[in-house]
Amino acid sequence: MPPPLPADYPRIKRVASFHELITTPFSNGINAVCWPRTLPGDFAEVVDHLNAPLGITTIDEDQLQNLSANLTPAGQLAVSTLLNDQRLLREHGLDPVLDTVNGYLPPDEPEPLRTDVCSFHVDSATAEADTWLCTYFGASSELLRNDQAQRHIDIPATREHLLAQHGGKDDADFLEYLSDYCYDLHYVPLPNAEPVIFGLHNLWRIAVQYPGSPVPPCIHRAPDPIPGQPPRLLLIS
Repeated sequence: MPPPLPADYPRIKRVASFHELITTPFSNGINAVCWPRTLPGDFAEVVDHLNAPLGITTIDEDQLQNLSANLTPAGQLAVSTLLNDQRLLREHGLDPVLDTVNGYLPPDEPEPLRTDVCSFHVDSATAEADTWLCTYFGASSELLRNDQAQRHIDIPATREHLLAQHGGKDDADFLEYLSDYCYDLHYVPLPNAEPVIFGLHNLWRIAVQYPGSPVPPCIHRAPDPIPGQPPRLLLIS
């Protein structure tokens, strides 16, 4: 497992409040801002009572509130914490979604290059945007420094393989093909890479790839599912 977040890790800024988290600019190479937290409540009990099916399931506020009546005080406190986090983000114009992640369903057809969320990747948008993440229970995501990763499509053997799949020349049509299937958003760690785990309860804001972004996008991934591992409880916006 990757080590805990070190105090001096390049590209990451630690903050002490939500206000700092939402107002700290991405600049001077900083492309991830973290508000370290230890939250009250029994999130394991919440996950156990949600009885998540295989795959990703979105949990709405009504479900949480109805669930709360069947929980211990510690579980009820966890539900209150989940609801408060979502309200806080919505008050600042965000659209948070709470998911249970109980493994991932395989794609209908195999891809020539892995493009699921468990592959190191960057998020992209057509206009200025951020990604917000918090794992309350289960395995959490991890990130890579940009100088410790290489795009899959910049590896000659991978590029040749995709070119053969495309059946064309390495031209504008091929670049559009790479973009359409998000192959240009996925990365592989370099041999010296030292991934950093996001950690439980910590609220993160990470940079997205969009035209005019002042910093490189944050390279990150979800953990690979492990058979028998309990579901994750994840907030994303």
